Amino acid sequence: MSEKQGNKKRGILILYFAIPFIIVLLIKYSIGASQDKYQGLGEKLTGSEKEQLPGKGMKLPDTIDFIFHVKPILSDRCYLCHGPDEGTREAGLRFDTKEGAFAAIGEHLDKYAIVPGDAASSRLVFKINSTDPEQIMPPSDSNLTLSEYEKQILTKWIEQGAVWKDHWSFVPPKKKEVPSISNPEWASNEIDYFIAKRLEQEGLAPSEKATKEKLIRKVYFDLTGLPPSIEEIDAFIHDEDANAYEKVVDHLLASPAYGEHMASGWLDLSRYADTHGYQDDLERVMWPWRDWVISAINRNIPYNQFVKWQLAGDLLPDATLEQIVATGFNRNHKITQEGGVIDEEYRVEYVKDRANTTAKALMGLTLECAQCHDHKYDPISQKEYYGFYGFFNKVNEKGRIDYNEIPEPNIKITPKEVKETLSFINLPDSIKEVRLMVMKDNAPERKTHILKRGQYDAPSEEVSLSTPEVVFVYPDSLPKNRLGLADWFFSEGNTLTARVAVNRMWQHIFGVGIVSTSDDFGNQGALPSHPDLLDWLAVTFREEGWDVKKMYKRMVMSSTYQQTSKVTPELLEADPDNVLLARSSRSKLTAEMIRDNALAVSGLLVNKIGGPSVKPYQPPGLWAETTSGQGLTKYIPDTGENLYRRSLYTFWKRTVPPPSMMTFDAPTRDFCEVKRQKTSTPLQALVMLNDPQLIEAAEHLAMNTLEKEATTDEERVKTIFRKITSRFPEETETNELVQYLEYVKDNYDTTNSDVTKGEAPSKDVYAYTALTSMIFNLDEAIIKG
Repeated sequence: MSEKQGNKKRGILILYFAIPFIIVLLIKYSIGASQDKYQGLGEKLTGSEKEQLPGKGMKLPDTIDFIFHVKPILSDRCYLCHGPDEGTREAGLRFDTKEGAFAAIGEHLDKYAIVPGDAASSRLVFKINSTDPEQIMPPSDSNLTLSEYEKQILTKWIEQGAVWKDHWSFVPPKKKEVPSISNPEWASNEIDYFIAKRLEQEGLAPSEKATKEKLIRKVYFDLTGLPPSIEEIDAFIHDEDANAYEKVVDHLLASPAYGEHMASGWLDLSRYADTHGYQDDLERVMWPWRDWVISAINRNIPYNQFVKWQLAGDLLPDATLEQIVATGFNRNHKITQEGGVIDEEYRVEYVKDRANTTAKALMGLTLECAQCHDHKYDPISQKEYYGFYGFFNKVNEKGRIDYNEIPEPNIKITPKEVKETLSFINLPDSIKEVRLMVMKDNAPERKTHILKRGQYDAPSEEVSLSTPEVVFVYPDSLPKNRLGLADWFFSEGNTLTARVAVNRMWQHIFGVGIVSTSDDFGNQGALPSHPDLLDWLAVTFREEGWDVKKMYKRMVMSSTYQQTSKVTPELLEADPDNVLLARSSRSKLTAEMIRDNALAVSGLLVNKIGGPSVKPYQPPGLWAETTSGQGLTKYIPDTGENLYRRSLYTFWKRTVPPPSMMTFDAPTRDFCEVKRQKTSTPLQALVMLNDPQLIEAAEHLAMNTLEKEATTDEERVKTIFRKITSRFPEETETNELVQYLEYVKDNYDTTNSDVTKGEAPSKDVYAYTALTSMIFNLDEAIIKG
């Protein structure tokens, strides 16, 4: 029996005997889970409901604000029939524009839906309060209703003069003065003043600072995706310098692991994968582009340049090979090899994918909703959609490729290019050359048409390249190509780019964005919890030269970030979603972090940057059961160091993504995703208890502890507990863990026939592996806060 098979067999046996005890201790140790049921609640509420946090009652605001109180109601209940889409608009009435909302209506144009200051003359008030099924709005057959509270909001707004405001995200951000607060000594930087001001308005106060053990664990995971070592924890605890925490932050921002961790989110957004997708799902080579992303992030290339190279590096004057490599971003979409497909149909799908990805990633808009008709909720026409689509429609590419064909356009990368200009690419000696898909406008004469109902074979009006005017009118001074589009995104007049970027950074650090719907800044998206803070960060980000590391440092250096996550009953009732940030949020580690954490603390992790994707353990026969018999039909795990690389480098087959990572909410990478789901399921517990990688990590950590660490069971237990949770166990915890260790030893039976089939572990290795696996499964072990 091989060593790997022996490890797996021993792990299964350990769990067989230990599970009953593990379950009891896991229940006892899984503290704080009561908070998790509140996660995501805010995203299910309408704008008006968000104003009424649990326990706050339903008192009407003194002053009704159109953006925060009225527009969420109109958008959610009225836009379908009275919104931007002319095709579904009824009665000539629209509520998405000021002109439409206040326009004369009726057969004789003698009525008005809204009469400022006069609710009695406003047809809107009459309609929403009508009991006549033929008159009531929303119509009874729409399955939409208004609560009494919402009716009062609309009525009071009209009575107060019906003051209209444009949608907040389509108004250029302005940098308001940092507010004054009653406890300025609490604040570490400007972020804290905005947070504290809102807390004061709600009658709340910030929480105490987290312990050094908790703080270093959180910031390590947030900035590198890896845990601190015991030595690093101890050094921080004993460092009495006033700048001790800042030194840790600077060290992490300079770490190569920072770029790897931050690249993970960008790969989700960029829909990166190692296969083409669709039925046969053949392998592709895009990892050199991934190497560039990691390198660019570690070098802190300014965000505007980072994006510009990916959108249009090939169009830059005297473009370098590195800038061309960066354009792989927009070739990460799926490509089909299926026989019988219509080439043009799929080519059009690729162009749409590039347009939709760019819009969601950089503007936070659901632009794809305008593919078949005018957007029903946002002021974006179908014509504007195809004007934007046109920027990505100049690539001479096939809709269907043959087997083993490398899609054009592409570039060849050999050791010569790596040595001369592409040193960031980790090209193994065994690979003599790779071909990377890139962007190139090699079909310059191709025209762009509006496609009726989005169908590839139904072209209508020809359109010129353009962008949504509501965001920012495309200046005549910019060239009509992707390079001009990149400059448009970073023009000072663009209302969205900076906001969307800093919001996604905030989401990464605090768990939820200031705008919780980070993929939708439009009319149907959530309202910002701290709008002045969001705009202050957005303008500052631009003023500071789009410096990403500086912005991340500002966030983690804030007192807001450094708070404890302990929650009181009062806080839980007043703000269950922690929207106001009177405490730190508890967040589960991501799929990558859970596996990487186990590898790191066990000593198995191989810290090697970049290179081709690797194949760690996966269930046997996984690919064979889900393929058509062509291409990648058999998954063969790697051996040696490739089994223990960071999860970022795991081979990603689109039709069968890594199962354990999917279980922990990683996206499929079929489409752009800027926000992962957050779930807690029984399957996650099964992975933690049975994944061979985690079992092997548990055994390796157990053996290392027995060989190198302290000599008593109590000291060994403390060491393992600290490595996994980053803190000392309390005395009662230590006693219970030692008791569990003794229980496993007492039940160890070398005469068991299953044990004797392979190399039986010693009683100590057996018991300590079970102990380590149990600690890996604690709630605290997979939480960063």
